[in-house]
Amino acid sequence: MFENKEGSKVPYLKVPVMTADGWSVIDTEKVFSGRKVIVFSLPGAFTPTCSASHLPRFNELAPVFKENGIDEIVCVSVNDTFVMNAWAGDQHSENITMLPDGTGAFTEGMGMLVDKSDIGFGKRSWRYSMLVNDGIVEKMFIEPEGKGDAFEVSDADTMLHYINPEAKTPEFVTVFGKANCPHCARAKKLLESKGMPFEEIEISDKITSKTLQAVAGRTSTPQIFIGGKHIGGADDLEAYFKNH
Repeated sequence: MFENKEGSKVPYLKVPVMTADGWSVIDTEKVFSGRKVIVFSLPGAFTPTCSASHLPRFNELAPVFKENGIDEIVCVSVNDTFVMNAWAGDQHSENITMLPDGTGAFTEGMGMLVDKSDIGFGKRSWRYSMLVNDGIVEKMFIEPEGKGDAFEVSDADTMLHYINPEAKTPEFVTVFGKANCPHCARAKKLLESKGMPFEEIEISDKITSKTLQAVAGRTSTPQIFIGGKHIGGADDLEAYFKNH
């Protein structure tokens, strides 16, 4: 049974990291002291649940967390700095600070170091998240113990609901477009002006106009979806915002 560390101080240590300017150090005392910080920790970079759900949702909700008083969001994994840097680039997780706990010192200090040798990982972190207020764990969400890789309570939405049950999350936006499409550029500029992040899916050899026809009922670009609802093209998007 993992110990809930609420009311305890997080480990203060210095973690070596590789940056664009060479080797540097993350001093966790500076990260946590006098600040409100969310930490989520996971078994490994590039693993399925971590890449598909855990990291992306925290990155997506980062602006909402900031609006609710959070200074920084930190992702911890028992991986080296090069792996964490590569994963951050692959995930486009610009809103997240990667803490590569290569030696497992931070994770061990939190009492969350586990042996995953049965799947070839060695020592790794159990999955959890926590809200740290001035270096003290205010709230901790620990995944239930058992077989497999549970992902039930350490997610971004659970943390946001704890911080502010009334917080509104942004609707997910998808833009199907083509390179050098002026109407696509117009639609994306409008979304950016509204502060609405979006994923862009470019029509290509793999995602064809037939795919677009099947999804949107049209082949022209862009085709925009907000919160799963089909809005249409750039003109339709402008009309949508006039009515909302």
